[in-house]
Amino acid sequence: MPVTNKTKRGKDTSVQGTNDSSVVSKVSAAAQGYFQDMYQQHFVCKVSRRAPLINRGYYVRWKAVDHCIKRFIDVTSNIPKRQILSVGAGFDSLYFRLHSSGVLTDAVVFEVDFPEVARRKSALINSNVTLRERLDSNCKCVTEPLYFSSSQYLLLGVDVRELLQMEKALNLAGFDRTAPTLILSEVVLTYMEVNWSDSVIRWAADLLPDSLFVIYEQIHPFDPFGQIMQEHFKNLNSTLYALKKYPDVEAQRCRFLDNGWEQCVCLDMNSFYIGLVPEAEKLKIENLEPFDEHEEWHLKCAHYFILTASRGSLTAHEILSQAESPLTISSPSCSPIFLPVRTIPVSTQGLGMASTSLRPNVLLLTGGSSKAGREAQIGILHKSNDCWKCIKVTSADMGIRLYHTVSTIPGKSCEDVNVSVEQVVCDGGHAVSRWRHTTTLVHHKDKDFLFVFGGKNGMQEICGNSIFMDLSLNRWTEEPIEGTAPEVRFSHSACPYQGGAVIFGGLGRRGVPLGDTTLLKPTSSGFCWQRLDIKPTPIARYSHTAHVIGDKLLVVGGVWLCSHVPGVAVVDLNTQSSIEYRLDVTSIPWPLMLHSFCSELSDSKEELLLIGGGGNCFSFGTHLNPHPVVVDLRLIDCLDTKQACLL
Repeated sequence: MPVTNKTKRGKDTSVQGTNDSSVVSKVSAAAQGYFQDMYQQHFVCKVSRRAPLINRGYYVRWKAVDHCIKRFIDVTSNIPKRQILSVGAGFDSLYFRLHSSGVLTDAVVFEVDFPEVARRKSALINSNVTLRERLDSNCKCVTEPLYFSSSQYLLLGVDVRELLQMEKALNLAGFDRTAPTLILSEVVLTYMEVNWSDSVIRWAADLLPDSLFVIYEQIHPFDPFGQIMQEHFKNLNSTLYALKKYPDVEAQRCRFLDNGWEQCVCLDMNSFYIGLVPEAEKLKIENLEPFDEHEEWHLKCAHYFILTASRGSLTAHEILSQAESPLTISSPSCSPIFLPVRTIPVSTQGLGMASTSLRPNVLLLTGGSSKAGREAQIGILHKSNDCWKCIKVTSADMGIRLYHTVSTIPGKSCEDVNVSVEQVVCDGGHAVSRWRHTTTLVHHKDKDFLFVFGGKNGMQEICGNSIFMDLSLNRWTEEPIEGTAPEVRFSHSACPYQGGAVIFGGLGRRGVPLGDTTLLKPTSSGFCWQRLDIKPTPIARYSHTAHVIGDKLLVVGGVWLCSHVPGVAVVDLNTQSSIEYRLDVTSIPWPLMLHSFCSELSDSKEELLLIGGGGNCFSFGTHLNPHPVVVDLRLIDCLDTKQACLL
């Protein structure tokens, strides 16, 4: 179907609409203290408070761009004339912010956007006293293509795709192609057809011999989060064109090198935030608002990047040099085998649910949240004649719970599917209220204990204490544990193993996923910690589930900082080796997000049932896995399920 001028205008209008939404989000983040910008609010009609996840997302965008701009200004400080050219600038307050901070000495800011956007921005500036006083006495409103002009700020209304017109307008505005120039593009080029956006990149390289290109955009379109992200922008009539041809940081880096740039560095936002934002600033940011959307935060950051490409004298400067230890993400050692996955036509939507097996083919589901909010739900997932059914229990109420645990206690058999809730009073001190923790059944000196480890408390702090419940007495106790305890964490996994427990992964104090494997082993006097040295080291992750079959630990799903969704990691606890198995999800008709879910092994140990999961995908909408799925484990060549079933 040919693209008519009417269709093109409609898409252009939709793209302009993304500017309005972005500005509101920037104002929200600034209002909550994520960064200082007293000028952005003058470009919106109404201030609205966004969710903490969106505030954090716009903070890291602002921080990455601000870092690059200030580095450019710093490395060109001894040059009498510098320029910043912001293409698709929208209602950004860049000039006013830089001018107010006093760093804009001898630098000129040129902004280019659609004529209608430039016209609106010019009118806002002209009518606002706070904005006008940041401009010199020579400022004036003019007509297209130059809508606003001052000695350090010029606003042009030109379609960036019309390169000859843009170059002509810049020349008329006094743009100096020989001066060191920073070209800034924040989520702009991706809205253009690839031939146009590549032309802009090549045009800048050809025109400006001493220049730095800074770009912030999306990547990874094909995993579940990427699919939801793409669908969101498609629904806004703002297709992300660059993603298919340039889907990752390496492709983006090659894109610039192939289009005339001499050096290029590209980091996803996880690498930027963890490696380049000082620890003190991260601590401040992470304590501004209550926050519990860690999975969506890391996924959002994995799907955006900051890139710098340079030419001429600017190649001698590392704009994105690592201020602290860089984040190293190794590629997983993957088996060539993909494990088959199929759906079960039962509705069990929810995030942060907990599950346990009551008896063969009968699973208990509790708590969680859905699109309707947090729920005090209890359900029974029951298999009969190879058909699963979900029965919601309305006669029992355990209160609203999220990211909690539920455990089957030895000797408490269940012969039917009737459920009642009874609160148990436990002696021996007060266990700290927590969530995102684990509870594991352990055994010592003919006694069964429930071992509680990690999690977060009501103050959003990570719980550092471990505690045991003596199940014979319903009494909390602190059993002695020798050795060095693993780092405190939450959203990890813990499974019963040889009377003790095996703990894997989680999210630590630095906000970085962990990939260690630690045993809690019974001793004559209590328990002891033993750290296993697994080779190759499993990729760090959290918000996963785990199960033990024989001496094999199966780590399922979760969130990691790699470029694809985790499948199943098999860790041999005897040989201390590991291998990753990816999932074949071709038969799943919707994006399968494997975090904030629960899972149970089949009675034969040949299948894994994954229940619930999904997430609030940044500003792209909430996605919940609509049905449970089954992972076939029989293709795992190092897993003897028949033997494990007899153990």
